[in-house]
Amino acid sequence: MKIAIAGPYSAPTGKERQDNLDAMNEAAAAIYERGHIPIIGVNAALPVLEKSEVDDEYKLITDISMAIVESCDAMLFLGESPGANRERDKILEQQRPVYRSLNEIPEA
Repeated sequence: MKIAIAGPYSAPTGKERQDNLDAMNEAAAAIYERGHIPIIGVNAALPVLEKSEVDDEYKLITDISMAIVESCDAMLFLGESPGANRERDKILEQQRPVYRSLNEIPEA
């Protein structure tokens, strides 16, 4: 399965944002070790944001993340945030599973 990973990214400090991203990437490694393909929308969006001159950074991250989530078979939901909640809701609209812990994800 292609499994999206959603959780909070935005935070008041760069260190907190990095901690949030690290948590998603650690989960991604565990998902890959279970035989699935992990996908983190913010990981795809950040390099684009770095090279872009857009005014609305949140919109860029959200647009890219949502497009990626639509192509996934399931999601690992790590925690609440406005963006993560939108991603979760999109997966649920598509009637695809939302896992809340790594232990819920079956081996491939």
